Amino acid sequence: MKKRLSHKRFKRFVNDVYTHTPVTRMVLLLVILWLSFSFGIYLAERDVALATITSYGDALYWGVAAFSTAGIADTPTSGAAQLIGGVWIVIGSILFFGTIVATVTTYFMRPMQRPHKKIIDTIEYNLEQLDELEIEELDLLRVTVDSLIAHVEELKARHSTPAADQ
Repeated sequence: MKKRLSHKRFKRFVNDVYTHTPVTRMVLLLVILWLSFSFGIYLAERDVALATITSYGDALYWGVAAFSTAGIADTPTSGAAQLIGGVWIVIGSILFFGTIVATVTTYFMRPMQRPHKKIIDTIEYNLEQLDELEIEELDLLRVTVDSLIAHVEELKARHSTPAADQ
């Protein structure tokens, strides 16, 4: 059961990251720019004598190696390719590392923006602990849940009344 819960939590984590952080949009933008700048490098280098980037595949590899700051990218030969490459390195690095920072920040700031998420997580955790409760604690839990249900019904009635009057 513990393995299933961790799998469930992992799926919830991935869904939260996908839904509530900029990671998917930023990765998509990064890939589009990578393909575009790599194509620009290829076009600028393809007819240059002694160029090391002679195919689109070489340019794609160069694009990843250049912005990752690994220092293993071949240096473009032509001035146009060097300009394109310099712009790509700056933009690609900002997007890549910015995406990581934005995603982590957004993910960890989200619970502070949504206190009800924290309440739900606490309830889910406590439900996992039910087997360890004694009879008296279960009775107290029943009373508390009944009170919670009554409160929720009251809130729902309050929210639906103005809509019904319109």
